[in-house]
Amino acid sequence: QEQLVESGGGLVQAGGSLRLSCAASGRTFSSYATGWFRQAPGKEREFVATITWSGGSTYYADSVKGRFTISRDNAKNSVYLQMNSLKPEDTAVYYCAAGNVASTVSRAYRYWGQGTQVTVSS
Repeated sequence: QEQLVESGGGLVQAGGSLRLSCAASGRTFSSYATGWFRQAPGKEREFVATITWSGGSTYYADSVKGRFTISRDNAKNSVYLQMNSLKPEDTAVYYCAAGNVASTVSRAYRYWGQGTQVTVSS
């Protein structure tokens, strides 16, 4: 059983940066792929980025490619999302999720955090 807790969200001006963290409490987190998803008000949850269990491969949504970087530290049971050049359209609740496959599809992930709010002002 994995419990995921996100942190690092907040209010930032357009063009600014934030670093989200996802900390896991289970013993097997390092064996799972981990993804970041986001959900804006009135919109469906969408894929942002994902990373394989080893950190060897990463995948990004086109909307964040070149601006966001996903990484992980298995020794710390943590995954990170560095977000640069933030835009107002990046405003959403950001969720981390763990699963067997580094997928762009949310149903592939078994464990989910509660989310952290990111608000980008123009």
